[in-house]
Amino acid sequence: MATCYGTGMIRAKARFLSLLLPAALPIGLAACSTAATYPSLAYREVERSAMPAAAEPQPAPVPLPPPTADLSTRIDGLLAVARDADKQFAGKRPAAERAVSAAAGASRTSDSWVSAQVAVSALQASRDTAVAALADLDSLYADARQAEPVEESPSAQAIDTARSQVQGLVNSQNETIAALDSRLRS
Repeated sequence: MATCYGTGMIRAKARFLSLLLPAALPIGLAACSTAATYPSLAYREVERSAMPAAAEPQPAPVPLPPPTADLSTRIDGLLAVARDADKQFAGKRPAAERAVSAAAGASRTSDSWVSAQVAVSALQASRDTAVAALADLDSLYADARQAEPVEESPSAQAIDTARSQVQGLVNSQNETIAALDSRLRS
């Protein structure tokens, strides 16, 4: 037979426990407190006068090597290619501008508009080698930064200087082509 506790039995147990609880409290609380003295949490004299430990001397930083002769030659070659492309671009620019001016107001099916479009396309093609040189410099720069990720090495600095020069040429060419394209579309 299963034991079934009714509400009366539960109340009786609760009353019994409530009678025992006050008797157990002084014993339980007495264990938590003692009459002993504890050390002060204030700084001790030895802690006030302690000197910080001397830091270990840091080794002198090792200077990164300058760009190799091969890298310098490659950078100079890419700069020369970009400058040559810019000269070709500058040589084809007047013809493209004349063709775009002649096509002003013409319909897109007219011979003058098609000629202007061909001239602008030739101008764009003349800058392709400069864009390729910039891509090669970007790749070289990424490799140099990956080799020395913490500090920019002299090699990376030399590449970045060349990249900035070529990027300036390409940006100028892009602006010229965008201006000619916008004149053709209007």
